[in-house]
Amino acid sequence: MSEWNVTPKEAVEIQKRLKDQVRLTPLEKAPSIIGGCDVSMNMFAKEGFAGFVTLSYPALEPLGESVVKGDIPFPYIPGLLSFREIPMLLRAWELLPQKPDVLVVDGVGIAHPRRLGIASHLGIVLNIPTIGCAKSVLVGMYDEPEQEPGSTTMLRDRLTDEVMGVALRTKRNVKPVFVSPGHKITLEESLDIVRSCVRKHRIPEPTRLAHNAVNSHRVRG
Repeated sequence: MSEWNVTPKEAVEIQKRLKDQVRLTPLEKAPSIIGGCDVSMNMFAKEGFAGFVTLSYPALEPLGESVVKGDIPFPYIPGLLSFREIPMLLRAWELLPQKPDVLVVDGVGIAHPRRLGIASHLGIVLNIPTIGCAKSVLVGMYDEPEQEPGSTTMLRDRLTDEVMGVALRTKRNVKPVFVSPGHKITLEESLDIVRSCVRKHRIPEPTRLAHNAVNSHRVRG
């Protein structure tokens, strides 16, 4: 899984190959620790910050975090985010003192043109259950959910009508987030966990706190 020093064309072929390793199977055990991860960088930057936070579940009490600074050799190309961000995330993962049972990733899982977004790719690499929770749609179509918090609509492939995820309204009068399973978890379980991780904000706590952690380090330099 050390195939990171590749061209964009090679990266696409790797995604096509790895998608067959994605398993959307029920969780083997109820999670007691949940993680979130994010990467902070400017779009065309050569350096960035990657990090994880861990929280108790379902209480969502902070347990730990790790953030690293690293080089970004891969270009910014929509759909190939994992090749830009995962190498740094793997370094931060090694420094995380307590590993989560389930990881919520700021990005997509199978809601991806080749069904291998960063959440799915990272789940395969780490061999853990992962959930993609994105702030925008990479691919697919959906109807606007009702305004009631917790409301959902299906995110579907435009050509095949395949369900890839859900649009979830976390707060009234704010844009939905987009939940898709990454690896070793079902769509239903992914949705239930993300719903249970929403507190005062649009973004669920695991990725919100990971975002805050990496941005804080980026600001400090």
